[in-house]
Amino acid sequence: MNTKKPPYVVRTPTAVLTRGFDPRLSVGSARPAVFRSSTYVFSSPESAERSFEIALGTKTPEEGENVDLIYARLSHPNAEILEDQVVPLEPEARAAAVFNSGMAAISTIFFTLCPPGKSFVYTTPLYGGTYHLIHHFLDTLGMHGVPVLAGDTDGLKKAIESTPNLRLVFIETPANPVLRMTDISAAAASASRLSTPPFVVVDNTFMGPTFQHPLIHGADIVVYSATKYLSGFSDLLGGIVLARDTDLIAQLRGIRAILGNILQPDECWMLDGRLPTVTLRMNRQSKNAQRIAETLAHHPKIAKVNYPTLFEDPEQIRIRDIQCKFPGAIFSIELKGGKRAAYDFLRNLEIGRNAVSLGGVETLVNHPATTTHSEVSHEDKKKFGISDSMVRFSIGIEDWRDLLHDFHQSLDAIAE
Repeated sequence: MNTKKPPYVVRTPTAVLTRGFDPRLSVGSARPAVFRSSTYVFSSPESAERSFEIALGTKTPEEGENVDLIYARLSHPNAEILEDQVVPLEPEARAAAVFNSGMAAISTIFFTLCPPGKSFVYTTPLYGGTYHLIHHFLDTLGMHGVPVLAGDTDGLKKAIESTPNLRLVFIETPANPVLRMTDISAAAASASRLSTPPFVVVDNTFMGPTFQHPLIHGADIVVYSATKYLSGFSDLLGGIVLARDTDLIAQLRGIRAILGNILQPDECWMLDGRLPTVTLRMNRQSKNAQRIAETLAHHPKIAKVNYPTLFEDPEQIRIRDIQCKFPGAIFSIELKGGKRAAYDFLRNLEIGRNAVSLGGVETLVNHPATTTHSEVSHEDKKKFGISDSMVRFSIGIEDWRDLLHDFHQSLDAIAE
């Protein structure tokens, strides 16, 4: 009779604080130190040989094996600590790779998994940087992209099933800046039915690891601009990729070593220290955003508020209820009065700051049509629903009543 108890598994908030860091290796430091070294001393010639075999992919590390570090472009202690400690935030993830920006992470995914001559399906609209990567870079390298409107579940299934040489499905949900959601499970199911299943990649930056978990819904990879909610203070750039397949992460790290786009030690150290508060910050931001969005929906100068709790389309409501725990801290509004009204609103803000980016503890507000999505064609903007009257909000942790007062006074300042 086996009376051995199963090992105790700590919960996510504890794992994020304790996993992947041994104080004995940092002179007893309670929290990780910063290791600003470009190169590392091998423990033996045999260890050096082993390190290069693993770095070059000719051998794989054994379970629990400690492999000597080589050079900071390949990896370094702060990257390894961060990659270990971020994993518990994403259910079903087993490994992560860190990059020096969200776009570096996304670019590396495409370069690794979608060779020239192959195809990918992607949802629209997308973050402006991703849009630029697809249309001004990947196209020129012979990577064929097939766009599908976010939320069009049948269209996404058909595109996945009919696109030749398909290697990757890239989903941004909710879509920036219109907040339209895409069914991750439907995409993953369609991909799995192909003889050579493409990788399903989800940019989860808007909902973060707090409100949406793509791997649970069948995605192969989840990618974050860590610049946003994971960092949360608008003072560093970073990107993170997580997956359940450790070999897949190893491939991405290999290309990362060639491109040289690993996140530097200081930024890894800063970001690692902020992971334990991601859920705390995001919950406060989401509560603030919901109160504000649902109040602004009744304002006479606003034609529409795009926010998950205000969805009216049954399909969007279905996807929201399946995929998202909470509605998040991003919303956009359509003002009556077009571009002039949007500009009047932005110029009169006193607490909200007119800036791009999102996910910081401070509230940021911007005009997508002329900033983040300015290079999207007029025809595509119309198709996507990105109008000159749209303003996007990233709500911070300020008192929501102060923010609402600020937005009301700025709406009052719009010329009739």
